Amino acid sequence: MKIIDNGTVTSPIGFFGAGAHVGIKKEKKDLALIYSQVDAKAVGTFTQNIVKAAPVVWDKMIVENYDHARVVAINSGVANACTGDEGMKYNEEFAKSVADNFSFEKEEVLICSTGVIGKQLPMDKIIAGIPQVKSLLSDSEEAGMIVAEAIMTTDTKPKHLAVEIKLDGKKVTLGACCKGSGMIHPNMATMLGFITTDCNISKELLNKALKEVIPDTFNMVSVDRDTSTNDTVLLLANGLANNKEIVNEDEDYQIFKEALYYVNEYLAKAIAGDGEGATKLLEVQVHGASSIKQAKVIAKSVCTSPLVKTAVYGNDANWGRLLCAMGYSGEEFDPYDVDLSVASEFGQLQLVSKGMATDYSEEKATKILSSSEVKAIIDIHNGDFKATAWGCDLTYDYVKINADYRS
Repeated sequence: MKIIDNGTVTSPIGFFGAGAHVGIKKEKKDLALIYSQVDAKAVGTFTQNIVKAAPVVWDKMIVENYDHARVVAINSGVANACTGDEGMKYNEEFAKSVADNFSFEKEEVLICSTGVIGKQLPMDKIIAGIPQVKSLLSDSEEAGMIVAEAIMTTDTKPKHLAVEIKLDGKKVTLGACCKGSGMIHPNMATMLGFITTDCNISKELLNKALKEVIPDTFNMVSVDRDTSTNDTVLLLANGLANNKEIVNEDEDYQIFKEALYYVNEYLAKAIAGDGEGATKLLEVQVHGASSIKQAKVIAKSVCTSPLVKTAVYGNDANWGRLLCAMGYSGEEFDPYDVDLSVASEFGQLQLVSKGMATDYSEEKATKILSSSEVKAIIDIHNGDFKATAWGCDLTYDYVKINADYRS
């Protein structure tokens, strides 16, 4: 697998992107389009929040009932969640306006929205902005980067990448971008993810691959324990790489799935590392669990603990907070059979052996924790399963950002 420098959703053959400021937000880009030159098989995963935004309901209906899509339209600034029948009507009007500009059917258009909950979409600005953004469509590297920028809300930087693999002797590309910084919690979060590929693969296996990689990537991310109303990951495959269609779970399928996993994990970690107000990416590894479920539950419990997150922010090796978070996870384990280490670019240090403190150096522990990427490595010696969760530290700025988010 090859990583493409500055790759994004426009890297695969036949995908175009554009973004612009159309007036939904005060100044920043707020409307983006991702367009496929030909019909693209489309699959997706969505928020598990009972309160679902109008675009989530729409996209779920499209990917479950229609064979393909041609355009994804994304607005930033207004989430179109908790907006009732009017919000559903505006979402459909949004899709129809995009479709009319491309001479498509509205069912060939996927819609995503992100921003403030409870506000109605400013349809006059969106409808006027669609042809403006359409005129900017390009398959250039810059266009893909603009898409990644236009979908941002409180993100501090755009998140995108692309990779190349070989299937059936043909070059196949996967490109992606996402947004997400706050209201992020396992089982999807206020995050939108868009993955494009020119791979020729059946919709059934495209869907299977996405569903199999999401649980260990995006579903293992948490910033603030809030699961959003708008979470969506869409995967579009237009087949223009002209590889032999993947219709069986053969070697080509496994290669594709591994690349998809890499893309999803990269984006998941990018979201965690860019958590609102965050200064550090926190990775929690749990080893020696009796089941995948046990490993995931304990990893998430540690990763989401406010006390753990604040200790990480303060470079404080307060390991008791990690054991505490493990203990209230609901999973059974022997606390006197736990080993715990911290690691970063500055080395690795065991803090706990058999549930008790080692004779570690506080100075070295502080140095390790001062990195921008910190790992907690936990072994509960209870089996052969493992899992990894990603989060971030909790800082003063998180409160500031969310205290005045609407103002």
